[in-house]
Amino acid sequence: MTTPRTTDSGLHAIDHSPVPGLVLYERRVAEPEATLIAVHGGLDRGGSFARLARRSSLFDVVTYDRRGYQASRDLQPINLAAHRDDLLALASAYRARGPVILLGHSYGGVVALAAKIAAPDVADALVCFETPLPWIYRRPGFTNDLGSDPAVEAEKFFQRMVSPTAWARLSDAEQDSRRRDGPALLDDLRTLRAPAPFTLSTLDSAWVYSHGDGERAAYYDELTSHLRREFPQVTVRVVPGASHGAHLSSPDQLMTVVRDAWRSTCE
Repeated sequence: MTTPRTTDSGLHAIDHSPVPGLVLYERRVAEPEATLIAVHGGLDRGGSFARLARRSSLFDVVTYDRRGYQASRDLQPINLAAHRDDLLALASAYRARGPVILLGHSYGGVVALAAKIAAPDVADALVCFETPLPWIYRRPGFTNDLGSDPAVEAEKFFQRMVSPTAWARLSDAEQDSRRRDGPALLDDLRTLRAPAPFTLSTLDSAWVYSHGDGERAAYYDELTSHLRREFPQVTVRVVPGASHGAHLSSPDQLMTVVRDAWRSTCE
Protein backbone atom coordinates (compact mmCIF):
# COMPACT_ATOMS: atom_id res chain seq x y z
CA MET A 1 0.00 0.00 0.00
CA THR A 2 1.36 3.42 -0.93
CA THR A 3 0.70 6.74 0.76
CA PRO A 4 -0.02 9.40 -1.87
CA ARG A 5 -1.91 11.78 0.43
CA THR A 6 -1.44 12.77 4.03
CA THR A 7 -3.55 14.55 6.60
CA ASP A 8 -1.99 17.19 8.84
CA SER A 9 -1.93 14.54 11.51
CA GLY A 10 0.51 11.84 10.48
CA LEU A 11 -2.29 9.61 9.25
CA HIS A 12 -1.87 8.85 5.56
CA ALA A 13 -4.72 8.12 3.16
CA ILE A 14 -3.78 4.95 1.32
CA ASP A 15 -4.58 4.19 -2.30
CA HIS A 16 -5.87 0.64 -1.88
CA SER A 17 -8.67 -0.66 0.30
CA PRO A 18 -10.00 -4.18 0.85
CA VAL A 19 -13.42 -2.54 0.39
CA PRO A 20 -13.54 -0.51 -2.85
CA GLY A 21 -14.66 3.02 -2.13
CA LEU A 22 -13.94 2.86 1.59
CA VAL A 23 -11.22 5.43 2.34
CA LEU A 24 -8.55 4.26 4.78
CA TYR A 25 -5.82 6.05 6.73
CA GLU A 26 -2.70 4.55 8.25
CA ARG A 27 0.15 5.38 10.57
CA ARG A 28 2.85 2.74 10.76
CA VAL A 29 5.55 2.21 13.36
CA ALA A 30 8.90 0.50 12.96
CA GLU A 31 8.20 -2.77 14.77
CA PRO A 32 4.46 -3.10 15.41
CA GLU A 33 3.18 -5.65 17.88
CA ALA A 34 -0.32 -5.43 16.36
CA THR A 35 -2.55 -3.34 14.12
CA LEU A 36 -5.05 -1.10 15.88
CA ILE A 37 -8.18 -0.49 13.79
CA ALA A 38 -10.14 2.48 15.13
CA VAL A 39 -13.81 2.84 14.20
CA HIS A 40 -15.42 6.26 14.51
CA GLY A 41 -18.84 7.13 15.84
CA GLY A 42 -21.74 9.14 14.50
CA LEU A 43 -21.04 12.32 12.55
CA ASP A 44 -17.30 11.77 12.92
CA ARG A 45 -14.55 10.69 10.54
CA GLY A 46 -11.41 8.56 10.53
CA GLY A 47 -9.07 11.54 10.75
CA SER A 48 -10.34 12.35 14.23
CA PHE A 49 -8.10 9.56 15.56
CA ALA A 50 -4.98 11.49 14.54
CA ARG A 51 -3.96 12.44 18.08
CA LEU A 52 -4.43 8.88 19.24
CA ALA A 53 -2.38 7.56 16.31
CA ARG A 54 0.52 9.85 17.20
CA ARG A 55 0.57 8.29 20.69
CA SER A 56 1.08 4.83 19.24
CA SER A 57 4.56 3.38 19.53
CA LEU A 58 3.55 -0.30 19.68
CA PHE A 59 0.86 -0.49 17.02
CA ASP A 60 0.26 0.38 13.42
CA VAL A 61 -2.93 2.44 13.43
CA VAL A 62 -5.60 2.09 10.76
CA THR A 63 -8.76 4.10 10.61
CA TYR A 64 -11.31 4.91 7.95
CA ASP A 65 -14.33 6.97 7.03
CA ARG A 66 -17.27 4.65 7.58
CA ARG A 67 -19.56 4.24 4.59
CA GLY A 68 -21.90 7.19 4.26
CA TYR A 69 -19.43 9.52 5.97
CA GLN A 70 -16.97 12.01 4.50
CA ALA A 71 -14.70 10.50 1.83
CA SER A 72 -16.67 7.22 1.89
CA ARG A 73 -19.98 9.06 1.59
CA ASP A 74 -21.01 7.56 -1.74
CA LEU A 75 -20.90 3.92 -0.59
CA GLN A 76 -24.24 2.14 -0.40
CA PRO A 77 -26.07 0.55 1.31
CA ILE A 78 -25.77 2.29 4.66
CA ASN A 79 -26.72 0.02 7.54
CA LEU A 80 -25.11 -1.81 10.45
CA ALA A 81 -24.70 -5.04 8.49
CA ALA A 82 -22.71 -3.21 5.82
CA HIS A 83 -20.57 -1.42 8.46
CA ARG A 84 -19.93 -4.79 10.13
CA ASP A 85 -18.91 -6.42 6.85
CA ASP A 86 -16.60 -3.51 6.01
CA LEU A 87 -14.81 -3.93 9.33
CA LEU A 88 -14.61 -7.69 8.91
CA ALA A 89 -12.99 -7.23 5.50
CA LEU A 90 -10.48 -4.71 6.88
CA ALA A 91 -9.59 -6.76 9.94
CA SER A 92 -9.19 -9.91 7.86
CA ALA A 93 -6.85 -8.11 5.47
CA TYR A 94 -4.69 -6.67 8.24
CA ARG A 95 -4.44 -10.00 10.03
CA ALA A 96 -2.01 -10.94 7.29
CA ARG A 97 0.44 -8.64 9.12
CA GLY A 98 -0.26 -10.06 12.56
CA PRO A 99 -2.61 -9.51 15.51
CA VAL A 100 -5.47 -7.01 15.31
CA ILE A 101 -7.01 -4.79 18.00
CA LEU A 102 -10.40 -3.15 17.48
CA LEU A 103 -11.20 0.19 19.09
CA GLY A 104 -14.77 1.41 18.67
CA HIS A 105 -15.60 4.94 19.73
CA SER A 106 -19.27 5.59 20.53
CA TYR A 107 -21.36 4.02 17.72
CA GLY A 108 -18.12 2.66 16.29
CA GLY A 109 -18.19 0.28 19.24
CA VAL A 110 -21.55 -1.08 18.06
CA VAL A 111 -19.88 -1.82 14.71
CA ALA A 112 -16.86 -3.42 16.42
CA LEU A 113 -19.06 -5.57 18.67
CA ALA A 114 -21.12 -6.70 15.69
CA ALA A 115 -17.95 -7.72 13.85
CA LYS A 116 -16.40 -9.55 16.82
CA ILE A 117 -19.62 -11.42 17.52
CA ALA A 118 -19.97 -12.42 13.86
CA ALA A 119 -16.34 -13.59 13.60
CA PRO A 120 -14.68 -14.00 17.03
CA ASP A 121 -11.24 -14.70 15.57
CA VAL A 122 -11.16 -11.53 13.48
CA ALA A 123 -9.48 -9.57 16.31
CA ASP A 124 -7.33 -10.37 19.32
CA ALA A 125 -8.60 -7.55 21.54
CA LEU A 126 -11.61 -5.24 21.62
CA VAL A 127 -12.04 -1.88 23.34
CA CYS A 128 -15.25 0.15 23.28
CA PHE A 129 -15.31 3.74 24.52
CA GLU A 130 -18.68 5.12 25.64
CA THR A 131 -20.52 2.89 23.20
CA PRO A 132 -24.31 3.27 23.44
CA LEU A 133 -25.96 0.02 24.41
CA PRO A 134 -29.61 0.92 24.99
CA TRP A 135 -30.53 -2.76 24.79
CA ILE A 136 -28.58 -3.31 28.01
CA TYR A 137 -29.44 -0.08 29.81
CA ARG A 138 -31.24 2.88 28.29
CA ARG A 139 -29.98 6.33 29.16
CA PRO A 140 -32.51 8.39 31.12
CA GLY A 141 -34.09 10.90 28.78
CA PHE A 142 -33.36 8.76 25.72
CA THR A 143 -36.15 9.26 23.20
CA ASN A 144 -37.19 7.37 20.12
CA ASP A 145 -38.21 10.58 18.39
CA LEU A 146 -36.27 11.23 15.19
CA GLY A 147 -37.12 13.56 12.36
CA SER A 148 -37.15 12.57 8.73
CA ASP A 149 -34.72 15.24 7.47
CA PRO A 150 -31.14 13.89 7.74
CA ALA A 151 -29.58 17.34 7.43
CA VAL A 152 -31.64 18.69 10.31
CA GLU A 153 -30.84 15.65 12.46
CA ALA A 154 -27.12 16.07 11.75
CA GLU A 155 -27.18 19.69 12.87
CA LYS A 156 -29.17 18.87 16.00
CA PHE A 157 -26.85 15.95 16.84
CA PHE A 158 -23.70 18.06 16.47
CA GLN A 159 -25.10 20.79 18.68
CA ARG A 160 -26.21 18.26 21.28
CA MET A 161 -22.96 16.26 21.36
CA VAL A 162 -20.49 19.15 20.95
CA SER A 163 -22.22 22.51 21.44
CA PRO A 164 -24.25 25.15 19.60
CA THR A 165 -21.24 27.46 19.87
CA ALA A 166 -18.99 24.92 18.14
CA TRP A 167 -21.56 24.52 15.37
CA ALA A 168 -21.67 28.29 14.86
CA ARG A 169 -17.88 28.36 14.58
CA LEU A 170 -17.91 25.94 11.64
CA SER A 171 -17.62 27.47 8.19
CA ASP A 172 -20.54 27.21 5.79
CA ALA A 173 -18.67 24.44 3.93
CA GLU A 174 -18.02 22.52 7.16
CA GLN A 175 -21.65 22.79 8.21
CA ASP A 176 -22.74 21.58 4.77
CA SER A 177 -20.33 18.64 5.01
CA ARG A 178 -21.82 17.58 8.34
CA ARG A 179 -25.33 17.88 6.96
CA ARG A 180 -24.35 15.68 4.02
CA ASP A 181 -23.36 13.01 6.55
CA GLY A 182 -26.92 13.13 7.82
CA PRO A 183 -28.22 9.97 6.07
CA ALA A 184 -25.46 7.84 7.64
CA LEU A 185 -26.02 9.43 11.05
CA LEU A 186 -29.77 8.86 10.80
CA ASP A 187 -29.19 5.15 10.16
CA ASP A 188 -26.88 4.98 13.20
CA LEU A 189 -29.53 6.61 15.37
CA ARG A 190 -32.31 4.41 14.04
CA THR A 191 -30.28 1.30 14.78
CA LEU A 192 -30.04 2.38 18.41
CA ARG A 193 -33.82 2.65 18.53
CA ALA A 194 -34.50 -0.74 16.94
CA PRO A 195 -34.41 -4.17 18.61
CA ALA A 196 -30.95 -5.40 19.63
CA PRO A 197 -28.93 -6.14 16.46
CA PHE A 198 -26.86 -8.86 18.13
CA THR A 199 -26.81 -11.08 21.18
CA LEU A 200 -24.05 -9.77 23.40
CA SER A 201 -23.98 -12.94 25.48
CA THR A 202 -22.51 -14.80 22.51
CA LEU A 203 -19.32 -12.73 22.83
CA ASP A 204 -17.39 -15.11 25.04
CA SER A 205 -13.93 -13.52 24.72
CA ALA A 206 -12.57 -10.80 26.99
CA TRP A 207 -13.23 -7.19 26.01
CA VAL A 208 -12.97 -3.75 27.54
CA TYR A 209 -15.65 -1.11 28.03
CA SER A 210 -14.20 2.29 28.88
CA HIS A 211 -15.77 5.63 29.75
CA GLY A 212 -14.96 9.01 31.21
CA ASP A 213 -15.97 10.45 34.57
CA GLY A 214 -17.67 13.60 33.31
CA GLU A 215 -21.27 14.77 33.33
CA ARG A 216 -22.64 11.43 32.06
CA ALA A 217 -20.57 9.29 34.42
CA ALA A 218 -23.63 8.24 36.45
CA TYR A 219 -25.21 6.75 33.35
CA TYR A 220 -22.04 4.88 32.36
CA ASP A 221 -21.58 3.63 35.92
CA GLU A 222 -25.07 2.14 35.78
CA LEU A 223 -24.55 0.71 32.29
CA THR A 224 -21.27 -0.93 33.26
CA SER A 225 -22.85 -2.33 36.43
CA HIS A 226 -25.33 -4.13 34.18
CA LEU A 227 -22.50 -5.26 31.90
CA ARG A 228 -20.47 -6.66 34.81
CA ARG A 229 -23.44 -8.58 36.15
CA GLU A 230 -24.52 -10.03 32.83
CA PHE A 231 -21.21 -10.45 30.99
CA PRO A 232 -18.32 -11.44 33.27
CA GLN A 233 -15.87 -11.36 30.36
CA VAL A 234 -15.99 -7.55 30.23
CA THR A 235 -13.42 -5.34 31.97
CA VAL A 236 -14.45 -1.76 32.77
CA ARG A 237 -11.91 1.07 32.60
CA VAL A 238 -12.67 4.63 33.65
CA VAL A 239 -10.58 7.40 32.09
CA PRO A 240 -10.41 10.31 34.57
CA GLY A 241 -11.10 13.69 33.00
CA ALA A 242 -12.06 12.26 29.62
CA SER A 243 -14.94 13.69 27.66
CA HIS A 244 -17.01 11.66 25.21
CA GLY A 245 -14.43 12.55 22.57
CA ALA A 246 -11.58 10.96 24.52
CA HIS A 247 -9.62 10.26 21.33
CA LEU A 248 -9.41 14.05 20.99
CA SER A 249 -9.33 15.24 24.60
CA SER A 250 -7.43 12.41 26.31
CA PRO A 251 -5.49 10.46 23.66
CA ASP A 252 -2.67 9.44 26.02
CA GLN A 253 -5.06 7.94 28.56
CA LEU A 254 -7.12 6.20 25.89
CA MET A 255 -4.00 4.72 24.31
CA THR A 256 -3.05 3.40 27.76
CA VAL A 257 -6.41 1.59 27.91
CA VAL A 258 -5.72 0.08 24.49
CA ARG A 259 -2.18 -0.98 25.46
CA ASP A 260 -3.40 -2.58 28.66
CA ALA A 261 -6.12 -4.47 26.79
CA TRP A 262 -3.51 -5.75 24.35
CA ARG A 263 -1.09 -6.78 27.10
CA SER A 264 -3.80 -8.70 28.89
CA THR A 265 -4.21 -10.89 25.78
CA CYS A 266 -0.48 -11.63 25.81
CA GLU A 267 -0.37 -12.85 29.41
